[in-house]
Amino acid sequence: MVLKAFFPTCCASADSGLLVGRWVPEQSSAVVLAVVHFPFIPIQVKELLAQVQQASQVGVTVLGTWCHRRQEPEESLGHFLEGLGAIFSHKPWFQLCRERGSKSWSCKATHWQGPTSHAASGEDQVMLIFYDQRKVLLSQLHPPAVLPDCQAGDTTASAGGLAAVFDTVARSEALFQSDRFDEGPVRLSHWQSEGMEASILVELAKWAAGPVCLLLACLLSLVSAASACRVFKLWPLSFIWSKLSTCEQLRHRLEQLTLIFSTRKAKNPAQLMRKANMLVSVLLDVALGLMLLSWLHRKDLIGQLADALIPVADHVAEELQHLLQWLMGAPAGLKMNRALDQVLGRFFLYHIHLWISYIHLMSPFIERILWHVGLSACLGLTVALSILSDIIALLTFHIYCFYVYGARLYCLKIHGLSSLWRLFRGKKWNVLRQRVDSCSYDLDQLFIGTLLFTILVFLLPTTALYYLVFTLLRLLVVTVQGLIHLLVDLINSLPLYSLGLRLCRPYRLAAGVKFRVLEHETGRPLRLLMQINPLPYSRVVHTYRLPTCGCHPKHSWGSLCRKLFFGELIYPWRQRGDKQD
Repeated sequence: MVLKAFFPTCCASADSGLLVGRWVPEQSSAVVLAVVHFPFIPIQVKELLAQVQQASQVGVTVLGTWCHRRQEPEESLGHFLEGLGAIFSHKPWFQLCRERGSKSWSCKATHWQGPTSHAASGEDQVMLIFYDQRKVLLSQLHPPAVLPDCQAGDTTASAGGLAAVFDTVARSEALFQSDRFDEGPVRLSHWQSEGMEASILVELAKWAAGPVCLLLACLLSLVSAASACRVFKLWPLSFIWSKLSTCEQLRHRLEQLTLIFSTRKAKNPAQLMRKANMLVSVLLDVALGLMLLSWLHRKDLIGQLADALIPVADHVAEELQHLLQWLMGAPAGLKMNRALDQVLGRFFLYHIHLWISYIHLMSPFIERILWHVGLSACLGLTVALSILSDIIALLTFHIYCFYVYGARLYCLKIHGLSSLWRLFRGKKWNVLRQRVDSCSYDLDQLFIGTLLFTILVFLLPTTALYYLVFTLLRLLVVTVQGLIHLLVDLINSLPLYSLGLRLCRPYRLAAGVKFRVLEHETGRPLRLLMQINPLPYSRVVHTYRLPTCGCHPKHSWGSLCRKLFFGELIYPWRQRGDKQD
């Protein structure tokens, strides 16, 4: 039987001693975690391993002996190491040795006949696999469901074996707390044996994180309680707040900040990564907002926007008036119903007149409003973009009204024509059974139906033309708002911390491993080097993508065309779970 021994590269130059690690019988693998050096007392080694097992819940034991022949010319040490198998009984008992003055290794696994017998009953072949202990400890192995197709030439280990190796190293941090500067009874060699990695700034940040998070959590709870007040749930306020993108974005940021500054510790690495992604997303959002605010106030762009808003609104109104006058004539040589054309044109012209009067009435306050909107960029770029989307919706409210009027009138005629068409065929719509049934009509009903059908057919082109023009204008406004919301969703959902880890430390996000052959000679154990395959960028985004507001439904092209053809209204602010018109 071929056994696998995972050996840390940091222990390749360690002095002789005992191999400490975990035996995984399901995979026939031994994961070496550290080397215990001479001199030592066996009872103290057993006490240390018992403490590590209690702290990490990992079955850490003595796997065998390690002999580094660089200063021991005599062969007595080898016999002494072989005799340790009687004290630390383990099946199989590994014996790793590195020859002095060469790169040759010897490795064998033996099974003792009894606790006091030194004769081996059998010997197995051993495959020696080197791994970087620090990278394996800090990395997070992802499940096979998110793994891409393996590249050619890569040898990927089974998911169970990899999970056992990564889990053993990750849960054995209690064994890595001691270094060579400690005055303990047992000296170990591992990846932190030269000293623990630490930073004064990091330790101060950890010490201050608890009180700061507790204070911010209390403040956020007060804000959440104030926003959940019954006054804000009354009909006018609740209806308006549910339609404004700014309120949705503020609610989303409040939920994220509540999760970030929660005093509860993350239960697993996935929750910790989610918190880190949210924190980096909020910090980047605020930084971009402050940059936008500085740029607006440095060049006095707010005053320029306020001065240019009224002329732009007048120009848009003039263009709409020219468009309506063109529709009230003979647009593109089409023959329109003049009476209906004049009624619709004057109706829409009156709405444009009301809108221009409203804009000129608000002109003295526009600069002050824009100044306060610019200050909202302190809350983040996404808040400023959400306010911009709401301002666009308010400034184009007259276009939305034109679209609603035209769509309702067009939808009414389409439904009327479909009902009258069923009347000609002797059919009717059964409301109770939701189906078309046969029906007999008398002569008067057929005559009235024929007159109404003729009237609706000849009025349909005029209504359809107005509906088409204002639907195109409405779709233009919705497209601009959609681009703004896409940018907001990108900032909210992009896992920036995970992408930064993938760029700077790709081993932290592991998709699997590959093996490189170091030595393959007859009579020598096969030596492999385990290297970590990083997770692809597309999988990083897919795995760690943050949730967004989700207040803007995604219409399929088929449903969108069906709604436009039948005159159904398109509400871009509808919740995904709401019933669509």
